[in-house]
Amino acid sequence: MGRWPAGTQERLQEAAIELFTERGYERTTVAEIATRAGLTERTFYNHFADKREVLFPDQDWFIAEVREAVGAAPAEQSPLEAIAGAFAARSHWFDQRRAAAQRRRHILDAHTDLQERERAKLAALAEAIADALRTRGIPDPAATLTATVSVAAYHLASARWLADPQHTPLGHHLHASFEDLHRTARTW
Repeated sequence: MGRWPAGTQERLQEAAIELFTERGYERTTVAEIATRAGLTERTFYNHFADKREVLFPDQDWFIAEVREAVGAAPAEQSPLEAIAGAFAARSHWFDQRRAAAQRRRHILDAHTDLQERERAKLAALAEAIADALRTRGIPDPAATLTATVSVAAYHLASARWLADPQHTPLGHHLHASFEDLHRTARTW
């Protein structure tokens, strides 16, 4: 049995997004988030280092999953195919959380410090992918360059997905972004 009730992290994240939307990010405290979730402030800190991290709850898991998938991809797959496949394999998880992701995006877009945190998370993702590519035998600078442009393609696909009025699945936007990347690479 877990130390905290199932869904605690999700409750805290939902409470935070609600409060950030209602009151603003700056005017919301950790204590208020915990209270809204029906939990204690201590429980909040058992799950998140600070108020900003509540908006990035699964980033470490996601980064580890993508890194492992890229490293475990079949040798015959190109680096870009392996990376695109790793992102696509996790896209359904995001599709199930689209509404929360849109609200989160609005909060991030309004705060420079949160955008900086997001860039740091994206940089960590790129470094993890580059490490996985090096493990696959791709030397630097090619591993770092491939990882960096792949994360940019992923980020663009995510932005398109969130803005898509048709609610097309993330996997479709990932495929389109990586196709754009392949097409551009072939024309150089």
